[in-house]
Amino acid sequence: MNLQTAILQSEITPRGSDYEIIRRVIEKISLDYRDQPSLEDLARDVGEHPATLQKLFTRWAGLTPKAFLQAVTLDHARRLLDDGMPLLEAAMELGMSGPGRLHDLFVTHEAISPGEYKSRGAGLEIRYGFHVSPFGSALIMATERGLAGLAFADEGGEAEAFADMSRRWPAATYVEDMSATAPYTQRIFDPSRWKAEKPLRVVLIGTDFQVQVWQALMKIPLGRAKAYSDIAREVGKPKASRAVGAAIGANPLSFVVPCHRAVGKSGALTGYHWGLTRKRAMLGWEAAQLERG
Repeated sequence: MNLQTAILQSEITPRGSDYEIIRRVIEKISLDYRDQPSLEDLARDVGEHPATLQKLFTRWAGLTPKAFLQAVTLDHARRLLDDGMPLLEAAMELGMSGPGRLHDLFVTHEAISPGEYKSRGAGLEIRYGFHVSPFGSALIMATERGLAGLAFADEGGEAEAFADMSRRWPAATYVEDMSATAPYTQRIFDPSRWKAEKPLRVVLIGTDFQVQVWQALMKIPLGRAKAYSDIAREVGKPKASRAVGAAIGANPLSFVVPCHRAVGKSGALTGYHWGLTRKRAMLGWEAAQLERG
C-alpha cells in the first residue's frame, strides 16, 4: 500500500459502526411499523441513548427517526393504495414530500457499443475504490469515459461486492485507485453538487435491452416511483415485465440509475440487489432531500 492510498483510506474509513446502527434502526422500523416504535424503543434496541441516536440518525439520514418512520411505513399507506392511489402519492399524503419540489441527480450518459459489450470488457481499464456513503460502503468503478459501476457492501462484505461487480466484465483490467474514484463519491452523494451545467458522466455497459431499461429508470424523478409493467410499456415490451425486472436487477449503477424507484404493480416494494432495507433507506433519504427544498 502506498502512502497516498493509506492517507485516502484513513480519510474515508468510517469510524465506529454508525451504518450498522442505522441499518438496525431502519430494519426495526420496517418490521415493527404497526407498533409505531418510539425513539426510546429504537434506542433501547440498538443500545444507544435516545438523544445520541436522534443526532446520529438525523446526521446520517437528514431527518429524525420519527419522520423516517412516517416515510417508510408503507403498509400504513395500504388503505390509500387500495383506493387506487399510486405508492408515492400515498407517501405524499403521509408527509413524505410535496409536489413541485423535485430535485434530481443530473446525469449524461453513453452506452458502449454492442461489440464492446460482447467482448466482456476486454480492453477496458476500470479503476475502483470503496468509499463511505449514506448507504454503507460504496464501491465506485470508473473508466476513462465516466462512472461505470456503483454497488454497496455491508460491513465486511467488500470482497463479495467487488466479485459480484467484476463478474459482469470479466475480461476488463481492474486497478484500485481511490484517488480516481473519490471525486465520484462526492459528486453522487452531495445534493449541492447535482448541477445541470456540470452533469455526472456515466457509461452504461450492458445489452441493448438492458440499456433501454436503465435509460427508462433515469427518467423517474426523485420522489417518484414506477411499476415494472409501466417501464415495460415505455421500452416497447408491454408483456416483458419479467425481462424488465431482470434488467433492473442487473443494473450496475445503483442509486445513479435509480432501480430503487421501481416497484411492483400494487405499489409494494420488491426485492433489491443490495438489500430491501437499503432500498427503503434510499427512498427515505430522497424524501429528506425533497423536504429540504
